[in-house]
Amino acid sequence: MTTFSKSDFGPGFLWGVATAAYQIEGAVGEDGRSPSIWDTFSHTPGKIKTGENGDVACDFYHRYHDDIALIREMNMQVHRFSLAWPRILPGGTGPVNPKGLDFYHRVIDRTLELGLEPWVTLYHWDLPQVLEDQGGWTNRDVVGWFGAYVEVCARAFGDKVKHWMVLNEPTIFTALGYMQGLHAPGRKGFANFLPAVHHAAMAQAKGGRILRAHVKDAQIGTTFSASYVEPAGPTWLSRAAAASYDAVVNRLFLEPALGLGYPWKAAPFLLALKRYIRLGDMEKLAFDFDFIGLQTYFRQLVRFDPLALGTFAREIPHAERGGELTEMGWEVWPENIYLLLKQFSGYKGVKRILITENGAAFPDTPQGERVHDPKRIQFIQDHLAQVLRAKREGVPVEGYFYWSLLDNFEWAEGYRPRFGLVYVDYPTQKRILKDSGRWFGEFLAN
Repeated sequence: MTTFSKSDFGPGFLWGVATAAYQIEGAVGEDGRSPSIWDTFSHTPGKIKTGENGDVACDFYHRYHDDIALIREMNMQVHRFSLAWPRILPGGTGPVNPKGLDFYHRVIDRTLELGLEPWVTLYHWDLPQVLEDQGGWTNRDVVGWFGAYVEVCARAFGDKVKHWMVLNEPTIFTALGYMQGLHAPGRKGFANFLPAVHHAAMAQAKGGRILRAHVKDAQIGTTFSASYVEPAGPTWLSRAAAASYDAVVNRLFLEPALGLGYPWKAAPFLLALKRYIRLGDMEKLAFDFDFIGLQTYFRQLVRFDPLALGTFAREIPHAERGGELTEMGWEVWPENIYLLLKQFSGYKGVKRILITENGAAFPDTPQGERVHDPKRIQFIQDHLAQVLRAKREGVPVEGYFYWSLLDNFEWAEGYRPRFGLVYVDYPTQKRILKDSGRWFGEFLAN
């Protein structure tokens, strides 16, 4: 039973859902769209655990009209979605694809028609493959390529869209894509990771400056993946390992944006970034964001490990912690979101915080026209209680966007994990509003 109501969060608190273009749109070869790094990666044998790809996904490209109506049905206020760079600029930097712009105009217009606010993410991991062929995020030119893309989007949609997020989880797409090789483009090693980090951090600020110059009254933010990091033991080595891990997981892109530089004191291996830094770069990393988006799913419990490169920290497997696990194998630990909100609000330059992603995957099985998902409802309620706890303690948290509207293509995991408030039967593309979606509708109506 819920011990709080919508009104407890205040009249200005925003409620929404989030999606990403490659995970839901499909139509990868239609209307001039070019391949992204995820098209290439997902069609490479062995890269996706289930052997699947995003060619069709949720077919949002053809079903957006009704799918956006489901957001309204749940009494949400915000539709957060991303623009696909290869749909707008198939060549990476130009020319502009009119059919790509037209599609997003229709999505934005449908969102506004239903009284929802469009919150646009400019980059949610789908770099055009043609740019990856030239080095992708390891090529310093990517800062200019990204700037050209942002300017096209700002000029095309700035009169309708006032809320913007520059990057989605830069730590994840650089670490998993350019260090560990687990995500697109599948590259490995510090020689790829470090330049990708610096170029993404520069692009993050550059995107903000371009939006500020071209969109009147814009509210500009960016989003960070975050996990509260705890040492697994009381020793100073464990605490030092946790501090180093936290520097990479939570501080790597935030602190440069705040004008604090890279957190290399806590993680000395980051000093190797200096080989990619040119005169004037450090000043260009800073941008005065109107808000930041926190995206979190679990905590990180780490121990000292001298064999762990860089941070000397090794994560304790979630299955060994003794708590409940989601379908992703992630520990359910709601206090994580509270502790993160307290941590990030401690920065002087952080003005406003929104939870721009939080959610859970559990096994969902339709029973007729219903999908009963009590564990997801409990997950949402427990995490919202922690958000409210932080808000009552003065943290400037102003919104909660659930991940995700629809079950979708969950990157390297394929279609098996289901995060959605709406169940998708992929063979038929039938949608069923889950009990969690119904719960949200009732909660936000009261």
